[in-house]
Amino acid sequence: MHELAVTESIISIAERHAQQAHAKRILRISLVIGELSSIVDDSVQFYFDHLAANTLAEGAQLVFDRRPLSLRCEACGQTWQPPAGDWTCPRCGQTRTRVEAGREFYVESIEVE
Repeated sequence: MHELAVTESIISIAERHAQQAHAKRILRISLVIGELSSIVDDSVQFYFDHLAANTLAEGAQLVFDRRPLSLRCEACGQTWQPPAGDWTCPRCGQTRTRVEAGREFYVESIEVE
């Protein structure tokens, strides 16, 4: 359900920037979404289709760029993309890790007319 609020924010951000650029309409919005963000593309698209009506974003294409989880071992510095559920360092076997990528969620670009 949090996709509703997220989608409202996406439209607000896109409209604000489009207005600043004196755009007639928004053609495309590119989103970067990390694996850990728990955002569901289909839900965002569903809400977008309804919420964008009668806005500069009506009819705009949403582009979802999914980013994989990447970890860094606190013990040896190894960076890797873990298999599902296993955050054990493949180099040293430690489990002290830091998330390097995978939490992202942002509007990367907006294409306007």
